[in-house]
Amino acid sequence: MKLSLGPLLYYWSREDTFAFYEAAAGWPVDAVYLGETVCSRRHTLRLPDWFSLAEKLAAAGKAVVLSSQALIESESDLKQLRKIARNGRFLVEANDFGAVRLLAEAGVPFVAGPTLNAYNPDTLALLHELGAVRWVPPVEMPARMLAAMPVPAGMATELFAYGRLPLAFSARCFTARHYNLQKDDCQFKCLDHPDGLTLRTREGAAFLTLNGIQTQSARIYSLAHRLDELRAAGVTWLRLSPQSQRMAQVVAVFHELITGALAPAEAPARLARLMPGEPCDGYWL
Repeated sequence: MKLSLGPLLYYWSREDTFAFYEAAAGWPVDAVYLGETVCSRRHTLRLPDWFSLAEKLAAAGKAVVLSSQALIESESDLKQLRKIARNGRFLVEANDFGAVRLLAEAGVPFVAGPTLNAYNPDTLALLHELGAVRWVPPVEMPARMLAAMPVPAGMATELFAYGRLPLAFSARCFTARHYNLQKDDCQFKCLDHPDGLTLRTREGAAFLTLNGIQTQSARIYSLAHRLDELRAAGVTWLRLSPQSQRMAQVVAVFHELITGALAPAEAPARLARLMPGEPCDGYWL
């Protein structure tokens, strides 16, 4: 079983983003996903910057994957997508079917991202036929459905195993709305919330997390304690979603798990001290 560091879902300063990936070059992860997947208004890093980071991480021995945006809204978004699809150097994660089409037409292998919503064998077989070498199940897929999914030979399964669950995307920006701002004049308020903005019920309970146009779970999803179930379901990669603090320690816990140095039953107590919120099993059951 291998570890991957998923794409950065939040908006951080340029300095913090570069520092994060400089540190990640020394972490025991096999693959690193790079790129803006949430909002095209996030410009602290441009595409050349992501390519530069990709080269540095590849030189450090990481398998680099360039992630495409999940919600394409403009011609400029399409232009960026075409550049990513035709980069000619790194594997690409397709997060919408426009990206799948571009990659398939170019005959380029790709990772089928979770927002493609592959819930049935026919969809998965089609993605494999079009060039997908790895797929990430939708985060809402429960264990029994994943275990029953006939995965084509030669196609690896990578599961979102840690982090706030990305649940939905919208053309509206909920963070801007929170501050009574228009989306096109958001003042980049996401920078003030490096792990998202918590939405609470009237009783004060954490309910969801707002991350610009993306809605996430309020709780931190973790399947570290279910490692044996993941292996039985055919999972070969575990994806860890970046958080602003203590990510190195989170990676270390999962590395100990897959190497057998830590028992799954011991993982929750270790991770509870590292999470920016309460834990949950998401849709696994």
